[in-house]
Amino acid sequence: MSAPIPIGELFLLGFRTPHVPPWLRDFARDYGLGGVILFDYDCTDRKYERNIFDPAQVKALCAEIHALPTRPLIFIDQEGGKVRRLKEERGFAPLPSARQFGRLTPQERLDALRPAFAELRDLGIDADLAPVVDLDINPDSPDIGSAQRSFSADPRVVEDCVGALIEVARATGLKLCLKHFPGTGGAKVNPHDHVMDLSDCLTDAQVKIFETLAPRVPMVLFSHGVVNQWEKDTPCCLSAVAVRKLRQWAPGAAILTDDLQMQGVQKLMTTGDAALCALRASADFILIGNNMKDEQQESARYAQNLLDACAKDASLADNARAAIERIRRLKA
Repeated sequence: MSAPIPIGELFLLGFRTPHVPPWLRDFARDYGLGGVILFDYDCTDRKYERNIFDPAQVKALCAEIHALPTRPLIFIDQEGGKVRRLKEERGFAPLPSARQFGRLTPQERLDALRPAFAELRDLGIDADLAPVVDLDINPDSPDIGSAQRSFSADPRVVEDCVGALIEVARATGLKLCLKHFPGTGGAKVNPHDHVMDLSDCLTDAQVKIFETLAPRVPMVLFSHGVVNQWEKDTPCCLSAVAVRKLRQWAPGAAILTDDLQMQGVQKLMTTGDAALCALRASADFILIGNNMKDEQQESARYAQNLLDACAKDASLADNARAAIERIRRLKA
């Protein structure tokens, strides 16, 4: 008999309280746990009352999370500007938007990053879900351009900005994650609300950025964008073809799905079915934020369903073990 697969290591979960809830403790005990993601805003309640209230509370929460079985990694979206879960009005360090950051001098970039990244590590946060390396192809793009989440339309500026983030992250011990593969800056819809087709707006220059930068960071987050030339009607985060492309350039990188509760996936399948598709595609982290939907109590069922599927399918079990190995290297 082979050892049971600690399937929970594949899950990156969100929760809705300022302390670790009982269901998450049970999940970590029964299945292990790869990571958690923290949010300030709760989309269900439409209030800034979720995981983040002030620095002392976040630091205590992070210690609580790290004490769980398999010591989950703690992730946050701290891109800067609009997408910044740790906000100044709550007592956290400022961080400019990506568009503003792209216009700074090299020294100004380092000066902006150092206090913000040092604070993340001091709080106990392990990984920043940044940088966004989507090119600013469509400044009116609802999820990237209009939110100032892109450094530039110029690949050289993007690479220079990412170089600064890598330098400061390495000095502070913070893990970074490129997003959103293969690049969503040209999209006309927001994947939070719609299925996002990138087939006509994905450029070679955009894909090349990921090829260049993926070997330099430990993680890459895959978008819900569909590229029909690669795999028809399949979001990249659930696409074996997309995963194989990235692994050619960065074999050891951990691959994260974007949040499976976004409508870019939900309009195609359920969260549980998407989790199984992600594992079949050889993704590593299965991200379920429990923010756009509250499926906290379903988490154990999703994990058990993956375990049951692995018991019936040796290739799926192999995918799970390989993903867990990559995640544990990241934790180490």
